[in-house]
Amino acid sequence: MTNTTVHLVGDGLTLVATRWEPAEGTTRGTVLLLHGGGQTRHSWQRTGKRLAEHGWTAYAIDARGHGDSDWADDGDYAIAAHARDLIAVVGSFDTPPVLVGASMGGMASLIAQGAHPGLGRALVLVDITPKAEPEGLAKISAFMHDGLAGFDSLEDAAAAVAAYNPHRPRPPRAEGLRKNLRLRNGRWYWHWDPRVLTHRENGPEQAGVREETARAAARSVTVPTLLIRGARSDVVSSDGARELLDLIPGCRQVDVHGAGHMVSGDDNDVLSEGLLEFLDHAVPAC
Repeated sequence: MTNTTVHLVGDGLTLVATRWEPAEGTTRGTVLLLHGGGQTRHSWQRTGKRLAEHGWTAYAIDARGHGDSDWADDGDYAIAAHARDLIAVVGSFDTPPVLVGASMGGMASLIAQGAHPGLGRALVLVDITPKAEPEGLAKISAFMHDGLAGFDSLEDAAAAVAAYNPHRPRPPRAEGLRKNLRLRNGRWYWHWDPRVLTHRENGPEQAGVREETARAAARSVTVPTLLIRGARSDVVSSDGARELLDLIPGCRQVDVHGAGHMVSGDDNDVLSEGLLEFLDHAVPAC
């Protein structure tokens, strides 16, 4: 297994990704891993490795305005913009990939797949459905806003993450956060464009519009689909999960017990196992 850093062309900007390839040189297909708002591609590191170990080529992509990818000159961070980036990236592949998206990345995948039914071979949504609970979304927004002022140290940033996810065991060392933060003028800042929070289409007043757009996209999805939901999620309720299963006939669901909205961080091993089982049994070979 090897991993390299690659550059992909999005909709008018460049996206940075980590690519894992199987050791034997042959691949069962391609999987794109898309993170949530305020995260980076590094949240998928363990999943990317597991996929490559099981014969898949995996790309974990920094979304526009996040990590090492370009920031949008015009400040466009609407879900539609992320979906356009995904469509552009997929257009560079020879065969349709499996789309795996968490939260923001999942919504972009759903919108893109709904608009272009042949875009991906399969769709995996990680703790995101058309119906999102406002209390959970408000909690995410508050966490992101609170981080705009930066932190005195990596330990302070780790404490903020622990306060947001009190049920998750705190890592023994804060050094792992270096990949998601940048040091400027003596303070540590999350490495994403603050304009992500101010785009007019991302506010709570547009929640109804976003939900209806997502429902319409879900009705157009015909490929094998899996919902991986954090059993303790405050963003995806049981009602929201049931609605998605009704909107996409044949959609499967896996609950990750003990995990909240940030499933990939709360229990990445269980997420990866559910994903691999889905790929083995529901996704046809290339």
